[in-house]
Amino acid sequence: MVLDGAGLDADAVTRIADRTAVPTVPPEALARADRSWRAARQAAAAGRMYGRHTGVGANRLVPVSDEDQAGQDLRLLRSHAGGVGALLPARQVRAALAVRANQALAGGSALQPAVVQALVEALRLGVHPAVSEYGAVGTGDLTALAETGLALIGERPWLHEDVERQPDPADAFREGPWPSPLSSSSPSPSLSPSSDPSSDGEVPPSADGLDPAAVPAPFPGRVTLQQGDALALMSSGAFTLGQAALVCHDLDILLRASHAVTALSLAAVSGSLEAYAAPALAIRPYPGALHAGAEVRRLLGVPDRPRATGRRIQDPYGFRAFPQVHGPALEAAWTLRRILDVEVNCPSENPLIGEEGPDGGPVAYHHGGFMATPVGLALDHLCLAVLQTAQLSAARLTAFGDPGITGLRSYLAGGSAASSGMMILEYSANSALAEIRASAVPASAGHAVLSRGVEEAASFASQATRQALRAVDAYRLVLACELVAAVRALRLHPALPALSAGDGTHAPVFAVLDSALPTATEDRALTPDVSLAADLLPELAAL
Repeated sequence: MVLDGAGLDADAVTRIADRTAVPTVPPEALARADRSWRAARQAAAAGRMYGRHTGVGANRLVPVSDEDQAGQDLRLLRSHAGGVGALLPARQVRAALAVRANQALAGGSALQPAVVQALVEALRLGVHPAVSEYGAVGTGDLTALAETGLALIGERPWLHEDVERQPDPADAFREGPWPSPLSSSSPSPSLSPSSDPSSDGEVPPSADGLDPAAVPAPFPGRVTLQQGDALALMSSGAFTLGQAALVCHDLDILLRASHAVTALSLAAVSGSLEAYAAPALAIRPYPGALHAGAEVRRLLGVPDRPRATGRRIQDPYGFRAFPQVHGPALEAAWTLRRILDVEVNCPSENPLIGEEGPDGGPVAYHHGGFMATPVGLALDHLCLAVLQTAQLSAARLTAFGDPGITGLRSYLAGGSAASSGMMILEYSANSALAEIRASAVPASAGHAVLSRGVEEAASFASQATRQALRAVDAYRLVLACELVAAVRALRLHPALPALSAGDGTHAPVFAVLDSALPTATEDRALTPDVSLAADLLPELAAL
């Protein structure tokens, strides 16, 4: 997977995060990063620059003396590495590393090329820095990237991503030095053992006990911190963007799978297809609704103008209004994807380095491009839209308990007359639905005044991303509960032999009836059924 500062998208980020693709950097992209780094050094030599010649935040007007210049970057990394909470999962950290490297390769970041190479090498080797969950408010992932920076210079650990035990966050502050991710088998000429000419002998707080299995074997090389690296590395929302990319990719699978699950449910209750007729949807031609309706028709193998079918003159909303409710979720996901295509391929560093300013030389632009408002608003919109379609999924699940709708026994039960059947799945699905509802409270409505009033606004995109991650996980379970019920109802239906033995190309969605989902209908624990159904969702999405 090429990282060149221009062609990264959510799916590519996810492939790197999941280790199904190996990142590579073309020479021209690395050369662009190198030019930006050299231009920044030239601009800094010609005039005062934020973060190099001054403090940061409320200290922006405090000058850094000549004798303090050498240690400024190390002080910035150490002081900003104050994240709290649990350590982020490997998948999320890897996604962030891919985004951060790609942003720097777009040019304008002034980040030392050796840092970019180290990030890419860590991705190749399957190691990641120990990064704390909390610390960002949507104006740059300062704490997470500072912790990453300390790992690059050897003051924080690199973890294997197949760790069985989640290390305690305090383990990350065990006294170093820690091994670098750079192997001796592939040394980089721009990397050398760490040296700290400004060190005053202080070390980070220590705590013993990190699981040795969580730390890679020692590597000899570390990034040597250069002037300007700290602020250039931290001035990014890479962790927020990496997590948002995973949301975008994973939710796309679930939204496509929902077409198939809904089609199965519609067939299982002999629902009317009139609501999915192309002329009925064309009166309000929203792209998402048109697409959702067309997908259900395709998966059921019916024409654009299906004949009137079903037991009822019209169905409950869960079956009848699916295109109108699911369509906005599709469009919200498309919007997030478009925004991420921009964000992961552009530099957001402050200051931004231009190779040629008004006088012909390099110039530093101090700006607010790191503010992640577009991402936060898109994620909030997405969570609200997912809530709407998840509510319909839960409503369809409830309908499966009603003999008047299914024509089958209450709760699709088997065995004795008082059997509970699938009754409990309604509770489980609504419990997961409550998590989505909580995640749909707009994070963008938050407000904070920080750094003595200098930073008087925040996008809270980082919070919106965490909420979206939870919403995706919960939506997966709601859909899985519905799938278990739909498959059981279809198998119990008298018309099942005709459905399962028919032409597979005629109604492709019925292939799921031959899946590994259990066929027994006696009262038993249904958790394994739901887990199997959740694993089937990507296969349904691929239909």
